Amino acid sequence: MSKSLLKGIEGVFIPVKNPEISAKWYEEILGFRLIYIEEEAAVMKIHVQAQTVVCLVRTKDHQPMEFPNNDFGVGKYYNFISDDIEETYRSLIEKNVRVNQIGGEGTSRFFTFYDPDNNPLGVCQ
Repeated sequence: MSKSLLKGIEGVFIPVKNPEISAKWYEEILGFRLIYIEEEAAVMKIHVQAQTVVCLVRTKDHQPMEFPNNDFGVGKYYNFISDDIEETYRSLIEKNVRVNQIGGEGTSRFFTFYDPDNNPLGVCQ
């Protein structure tokens, strides 16, 4: 087996209408921490120990992310990891976030939720 050329993901880029408004939502609803913001983008840490950052990028003529039709059942580009998927699900519902039902079984469970720009985002455990 050959050695991997890569060791992780530095950043995830999400298209948004307004980085400032979106950053506030990601901070208040998901608990992300703002690293810096400018007119065209906001860079946020998912968790204090996470290496991956989320970059909310202002897009012209914004369209929510749409995963191409497939037979695998995937409808989003990203899955965030949760220690307690039930708690995460309840918390998002309590905060009036649009969420789909929890799917999967056993140790592989997941659901999709939507940010204010209607981008589908996933949670898995």
